[in-house]
Amino acid sequence: MQSYDYAHRQGVDEISWPRFFQLYQRLVEGLAPHEIDLVIGIARAGLFPATAVACALRLELFPIRLTRRVNDRVTYAHPVWLVDVPPQVQGKKVAVVDEIADSGETLALAAERVRAAGAAQVVSACLVSHSWANPAPDLTALVSDALLIFPWDRQVYIGGQWQLHPELVQAIRLQKDQQP
Repeated sequence: MQSYDYAHRQGVDEISWPRFFQLYQRLVEGLAPHEIDLVIGIARAGLFPATAVACALRLELFPIRLTRRVNDRVTYAHPVWLVDVPPQVQGKKVAVVDEIADSGETLALAAERVRAAGAAQVVSACLVSHSWANPAPDLTALVSDALLIFPWDRQVYIGGQWQLHPELVQAIRLQKDQQP
């Protein structure tokens, strides 16, 4: 399955802010036994769960930027590094956190780079993972093959108006076109 292949999602699952709270708590509870020293959050959207996890575990958070997007539009077939891993990971137990593992490529590349930077241990974690993510994250709060709508992505401000994110509009249309 290719990343952003929305036609093959099974249903739509809107994650509300209260549900986000429940999901990130699962991540925290799963990460706690690893005695993590610091959190790496994959910007942009991965910073939502990464920040919540870092605050709950009372740890430092360092952002990285590894993405297929430019100005919120998918531009690259594979993730491109924009902000690299900080040297503070050296010798530490590190949680690499993102909001979703779709193909699994972004999270795997980030975890690999953190290991290469000298981390003693790396645990990859995400709020949601699709069943086809390969490699799958070490820890995920929810496995779902639905089209996921996160609260921070649902609406965007375009031309002076709030509206459903155009990518979601297209994804929902593609999904409906695939129904018998």
